[in-house]
Amino acid sequence: MTEDTSSNAPNLSATNLQPLSAELVKFIAAGETIDSPAAAVRELLDNAIDAGATRISVSLDLTRGWIRVVDNGAGMDLPALQLAAIAHTTSKLRDRSDLDCIDSLGFRGEALHSLAQLSSLSIASRVNSPEGLQGWRLSYDAQGQGVAETPVAIAPGTIVEVDQLFDPLPARQESLPSLPQQLRQVQITVQNAALAHPEVAWQVYKQERLWFSLGPGTTARDILPQVLTSVRYPDLQHRYCELTLPGRSPQDNSSASVAQINLVIGLPDRAHRRRLDWVRVMVNGRLVQVPELVTAVTSAFYRTLPRDRHPIAVVHLAIPAGWVDWNRTPSKREIYLRQGEWWAEQLRQAVTDTLAIAPTQQMDGYQTQRVRNLLQVSEPKGIYNVDAEPDTQTLELENRITSTPLEPALPKLRAVGQVNQTYIVAEHPGGLWLVEQHVAHERVLYEALGSRWTITPLPQALVVQGLSESDRERLGDIGVEYDEFGDDLWAIRSVPAPLVDRDDLESAVRELAKVDDYNEARAAVACRTAIKNGTSLESREMQTLLNNWQRTKNARTCPHGRPIYLSLEESSLARFFRRHWVIGKSHGI
Repeated sequence: MTEDTSSNAPNLSATNLQPLSAELVKFIAAGETIDSPAAAVRELLDNAIDAGATRISVSLDLTRGWIRVVDNGAGMDLPALQLAAIAHTTSKLRDRSDLDCIDSLGFRGEALHSLAQLSSLSIASRVNSPEGLQGWRLSYDAQGQGVAETPVAIAPGTIVEVDQLFDPLPARQESLPSLPQQLRQVQITVQNAALAHPEVAWQVYKQERLWFSLGPGTTARDILPQVLTSVRYPDLQHRYCELTLPGRSPQDNSSASVAQINLVIGLPDRAHRRRLDWVRVMVNGRLVQVPELVTAVTSAFYRTLPRDRHPIAVVHLAIPAGWVDWNRTPSKREIYLRQGEWWAEQLRQAVTDTLAIAPTQQMDGYQTQRVRNLLQVSEPKGIYNVDAEPDTQTLELENRITSTPLEPALPKLRAVGQVNQTYIVAEHPGGLWLVEQHVAHERVLYEALGSRWTITPLPQALVVQGLSESDRERLGDIGVEYDEFGDDLWAIRSVPAPLVDRDDLESAVRELAKVDDYNEARAAVACRTAIKNGTSLESREMQTLLNNWQRTKNARTCPHGRPIYLSLEESSLARFFRRHWVIGKSHGI
């Protein structure tokens, strides 16, 4: 019996193989370039921004696949309009070498031609120059050829109108998500463009009614509170830095290339998210997907956020064109980035520096004196003295508050009192801070343990009952030594150094047996050994704690994400006590 090797597959031969027609190739490419209404909006916004627009209006009626984008950019004359929708027609590239130096959002010359194939496309434009006295409107056929030219009276700029999107692809229409989901995708597309280009003003209409608008700003810090309404401007911190790139780009003739990082982060004690959905990375004006950069941002926030919370961050990298290869996917969301590991480290350091509390700007002498006068009113009744120099001798408390070899990042704080044996009242040139003593000390200990984690033998072994196998494995992972001592009994021979003399050592060991890694063990030890709220502190002890807390890298929150201080700025105190009133008028004279 012979085996039947026949199949339904056709035999390949020269007569079966033939090149695809040019029109079919273009139609396939169109479906890849424009795969959703949001993709159509994205491409039109790219064109508007490349044209130098400072005001962009988007109108939608997705029930019939209608999109209109209006901008005040450079505009196009009639000859340019006649070529605009022809396949692979672009003003961005001239030859192969230009592909390695892309400095615009669009460059493929595919978007308008794809829209012409997938919808009814028309463009009206007028050149934004003294010579641009006449505007023109063109409609396009499926090949991108202009089929009607009409003079129109419009303001300088461009109006692109798309109707009946995806009518030539019924299967694509049926597979689109629900209308609310499509609108949400468009909203996110506009928001991302606004964050990447904060100088642009945006208006978005839904079925001819204003849906939302975004005002212009200087940085993404001005835009983010308009996008995330739960975030306030003071909840954010902005940082700008310039970097010298390692090595040279093949297209760069200079000896060194300079790049910039524009970073906006939500302060961990004020702004964070339930999901990891708001770490946005932009490169040269476009949102991109670079997982290693997102990881760099999140790692810099480690042990500064509450449990199960994630950071808010908008990163904008301005990189010389030769360091980025955009020619990866039609959406241009995925890129090839040279020196990716170096960029990740630079970004991680930038976030760390931004999380540090910058010294407060010094106020003028008159304002500072008013704060001192306010404090001196209570001085005779208190246990402190505003003008007294802090005692610098080594204290018993200081032995437990290990400082790090860093210069203080905070303005100089002076301990002036204690409230409810919980909060340290600290004076600085700009007002008052309330610092919770337990969480401040916890932050100090946590960072000190990072470089000084020491396992110390116990003078006398601690016998503990009921440690499971997983408990013992966790203790072993962090360096705790133990021996079997009897039936379900275990002799603990060594523990982290801060725990050696504690009365609650057994509870501490059981707590460590439940942690999952070394950093969690550091946090547990720091929390247990930090001074407790309700502990009375002398002036010099409070000052010691403030000095060491000021030297920490992440002074805003404890390792569990709790805020450490509350700022009472002198300007706020002045407003509350209405010190701006004119004396006579304030007394009704």
